[in-house]
Amino acid sequence: MARIVMKFGGTSVADINRIRNVARHVKREVDAGHEVAVVVSAMSGKTNELVAWCREASPMHDAREYDAVVASGEQVTAGLLAITLQGMGVHARSWQGWQIPIKTDNAHGAARIQEIDGSFLAKRFGEGQVAVIAGFQGLAPDNRIATLGRGGSDTSAVAIAAAVKADRCDIYTDVDGVYTTDPRIEPKARRLAKISFEEMLEMASLGAKVLQVRSVELAMVHKVRTFVRSSFEDPDAPGMGDFDNPPGTLICDEDEILEQQVVTGIAYAKDEAQISLRRVSDRPGVAAGIFGPLAEANINVDMIVQNISEDGLRTDMTFTVPSADVAKAVAVLEKNKDQVGFDALQHDEGMAKVSVIGIGMRSHAGVAAIAFKALADRGINIRAITTSEIKISILIDAAYTELAVRTLHSVYGLDKQ
Repeated sequence: MARIVMKFGGTSVADINRIRNVARHVKREVDAGHEVAVVVSAMSGKTNELVAWCREASPMHDAREYDAVVASGEQVTAGLLAITLQGMGVHARSWQGWQIPIKTDNAHGAARIQEIDGSFLAKRFGEGQVAVIAGFQGLAPDNRIATLGRGGSDTSAVAIAAAVKADRCDIYTDVDGVYTTDPRIEPKARRLAKISFEEMLEMASLGAKVLQVRSVELAMVHKVRTFVRSSFEDPDAPGMGDFDNPPGTLICDEDEILEQQVVTGIAYAKDEAQISLRRVSDRPGVAAGIFGPLAEANINVDMIVQNISEDGLRTDMTFTVPSADVAKAVAVLEKNKDQVGFDALQHDEGMAKVSVIGIGMRSHAGVAAIAFKALADRGINIRAITTSEIKISILIDAAYTELAVRTLHSVYGLDKQ
């Protein structure tokens, strides 16, 4: 007998028929003798509808009331799944985030989980009860419902798995695992049997939308073995009940991966924009004067490149922000122009960031050179580069995104292994 947390996303619970299918997945694990908690998202499209209603009611709405509205989508799903499971003879009940409680900070709309007491859930497991938990929500210090931001049900599931010391956390979604790159761009992309927490964290933060970044961070910190699985597989198909090797991708500690590839995957993110400040005063405190106000405006700055002038008096500063934040970023920079001291501001939208990721890069030289040569051979111009121990990110014109992804996927042999 093991303890399992199962999470089902919006497309998996989009209607009653799909909720019945989810219930069959849950019943399979219960019949195998496992203790089970289920975390559910709102039915597909419902959160968007609820958000739209809030904006229609008032564009400048109270974030606490916004949370009270949008959290209701998950509560409906939890109740419907509990009813369905009960109809199948499974002892189940629904839980809202505040009932457990899942305690968060006070950042309504984008709260972070602070603490979960898993003892009450563990007691109910001992009574043979399946806990069906509304994801995406918790209880803030002001005693109000707080939501965790988009994709927050993934974070709820991993946090609950850590709190109840689950043997595994299964994230069921509309894909059957983590792939070497987006199969819609590269048909030769392969599903990975295993990927390390660090690699998955980079993949998630650099454009792969399989898991929310915060959920991967939590899984890594608490060593929660996490499987990405498809909810659209027949619940009774061969291998679906295999506890050790179910179909999907295991996200785990690096030590569990025996054969480490140099490069594990290629991620990409479109809708990047490049901002360049020309002839900036080259003096201490300038970088803080540029990026401090941007941070205060909640603008996420990514790639940063600085050119040092020969005379040591002037420099050029180039960095990227999401395209949606360009207008706000330009306004912030223009407002601080006199304090920073720059001659001109230029910005280019329609950029894309393509990233090469792999823990094997730590011990192999020349990985970056291979990427640069392959892109040059295809006539793809590189605008900016950033690197870390296990990642190389390259900024290019968005029109070349698919060609760059396919080229890098091939040059590292990801379509052959």
